[in-house]
Amino acid sequence: MENMITVTDITSSYGRRRILKGASFTAERGQCIGIVGANGCGKSTLLSVLAGTLKPQLGEVLYYGRTAWSHGGGRMHGDREVIRSMTGYVPQENPLIPELSVYDNLRLWYPDKKQLREELEKGFLSLLGIGEFCTKQVNKLSGGMKKRVSIGIAMAGMPPVLLLDEPSAALDLVCKEDIRRYLQVYLSRKGTVVITTHEESELDLCHKLYVMKEGRLAQADNRLRGGELVKLF
Repeated sequence: MENMITVTDITSSYGRRRILKGASFTAERGQCIGIVGANGCGKSTLLSVLAGTLKPQLGEVLYYGRTAWSHGGGRMHGDREVIRSMTGYVPQENPLIPELSVYDNLRLWYPDKKQLREELEKGFLSLLGIGEFCTKQVNKLSGGMKKRVSIGIAMAGMPPVLLLDEPSAALDLVCKEDIRRYLQVYLSRKGTVVITTHEESELDLCHKLYVMKEGRLAQADNRLRGGELVKLF
């Protein structure tokens, strides 16, 4: 079976500082890949590369055999259409327009009104509970509500890969559990998740666990928790 994601020797730098030094991993359909590590180790940088918002210096990224990033002829080549069609990305920072309502933010990503209505009534947006506060202005939402909308936007077009950068950071327990249940449904429908997290409830979703250290990924026992896992950072 062909991997949904194949990441090979990704190298990336900020200025003169080398952040990623050959990060590699694979993921199959329906798998959740967890990435952990100390703050500043490169987890967010790797997700930015996978989402196409940051260009790597070297390496290759394939989505179900389609090339998203590759190196040849002395330079990196990226295919934005492959990345756009294959991935949904939820960064740590809030991507919403605060002056608009939740509905108007969603309309920017769901141009088909009928599809948006169906998603709010019985689709993934319904699972996230977004219909309950759809008319509210974004700048009046709680952090948990904003995160749900950010995930909903990432799911526009039903991409087969969902990239999440610490989605539950600073959220209350109820919202964390709602996001966890949503991810369980997405995985059950053969979606593939790559998540950076320090939340043990989210680690429980992971089929494979990687530790980011010194710019590389090392696979770890996905049953490790607490101090035993931190020792690997």
